[in-house]
Amino acid sequence: MASADVREELNCSICLSIYTDPVTLSCGHNYCRVCIDRVLDTQEPSGRYSCPDCRIGFLDRPSLHRNITLHNIAECFLSIQPAREESGVSCTYCDSSQPALKTCLLCEASLCAKHLRKHSKSSEHILMDPSSPLESRKCSVHKKILEYYCTEDSACICVTCCLAGEHRGHQVEPMDDASEKKKVKLRPLLQALSTTRAETEKKVQILHRHQQKIRRKSSGETERVAALFRDLRRQLDDLEKKVLTEICRQEEQISLSISALTQHLEMKMDELSGKIHYIEELCDINDPLSLLQEKESEADVFFDPEDQSNDTKLCDVGDLDKNLISLTLHSGVSIIESSVQNGIHIVEVADLLLDAKTVSNFINLAEGLKTASYSKSQKHPDSAERFEDCQVLSIKNFSSGKHYWEVETSKLGNWMMGVAYGSIDRKGEKSFIGNNTKSWCLCKANKKFSVMHNSKTSQLPDKASSQRFVVCLDYEAGRLSFYELGDSVKHLHTFNTSFTEPLHAAFYLWDEWLRIRS
Repeated sequence: MASADVREELNCSICLSIYTDPVTLSCGHNYCRVCIDRVLDTQEPSGRYSCPDCRIGFLDRPSLHRNITLHNIAECFLSIQPAREESGVSCTYCDSSQPALKTCLLCEASLCAKHLRKHSKSSEHILMDPSSPLESRKCSVHKKILEYYCTEDSACICVTCCLAGEHRGHQVEPMDDASEKKKVKLRPLLQALSTTRAETEKKVQILHRHQQKIRRKSSGETERVAALFRDLRRQLDDLEKKVLTEICRQEEQISLSISALTQHLEMKMDELSGKIHYIEELCDINDPLSLLQEKESEADVFFDPEDQSNDTKLCDVGDLDKNLISLTLHSGVSIIESSVQNGIHIVEVADLLLDAKTVSNFINLAEGLKTASYSKSQKHPDSAERFEDCQVLSIKNFSSGKHYWEVETSKLGNWMMGVAYGSIDRKGEKSFIGNNTKSWCLCKANKKFSVMHNSKTSQLPDKASSQRFVVCLDYEAGRLSFYELGDSVKHLHTFNTSFTEPLHAAFYLWDEWLRIRS
């Protein structure tokens, strides 16, 4: 063990110095005899004794058992490490410069280990660290030991200050008593601070665990997305090879047809060249008899009707089948799109329509119940399901799963969009989405965003810069998130709660229009 650690173990917890005449309580803790006697003396008036370290109580004043082994260890340690104990203060009673271990305030003398053992053990002999200046423990006016505490002036004073000084007549008490009272006041604060620290430490641990959880999730999600893109690249590469192979196949097939027809035509050209040469020779004959005696069948070959089919054969060589190429691409892309959807873990709502039974008389529905526009001239039939104000719900509701839908809004319009239970009120102020416990929404007013639930509004720092938004609902997890679609996807806000009823998409319009794009 390092000498610093040994010295720490040999320190009395009261005087914080190497044990002098160490004694042991029944609880096992050790103290200098003088130090523990002084503590027990201060506890005697109350009749309650306890160990200063572990606070174990004793019915009677505990007996002190000398710890010879600890005494010898302390002596040995001091003898082999004198330099460690030198405080710059020498023993008052030694001729040689022996380092002092303690200073007695009453005697105003510094004591080495030898003289400390012989020194009086009575409580009025107060021992202190020899490195501490004596002046700090004495009255600056009367030069006497500070023994009392003035509760009125909150000052440590000497006996003369009490009897004849400026503190005469004040409420005073012994410093040990005042110190104990102060400790009594500090202990509840210490307990409260310790409790707060423990609670704070728990929160820090929870945050650390959450951080580790997020790191694990991030690592898993990174690998999942990377695997998805690796698979997409593989499928795209396979599809590219498949389509290019099909193009090459068609090109080769057409090339073979062209080569065969070309070969046929070249043979035909040779045959025609022979006929041309024969006719040229006939034309060069000057003797009429010889010319006329030539067989007509030789000349008739030149007018072979089969030659008329050459144009038809040229058309029969064909062209690239772009429809087949496109269908191959479309089929492959559909398969890839299906695998992407499986990897996204969230489903876009394809049949989200606005409910004409809930729409107010201030809103007109169009484009197959996908568009809502503000209008004061509507006269929808009265219904218990119809909203009094400018609101409308979706026909479809959600009671499980992960879903999202995209909404496009007018550039200057003001609106609210979110979700609501079907049991939301239809009339009165509490019917507004976000103004009750049954709905949650994102609001846009004057190009600024806010979110609402249970009549509580929170302003968002972002300003509207796009006309496209996505609402994401994770029913089981109790999460409702809003995103803005621009050059990139921007997260605006997420509600975290527990949903207890099926949810409908909900919309409120002050003016202009909005459209469900999903």
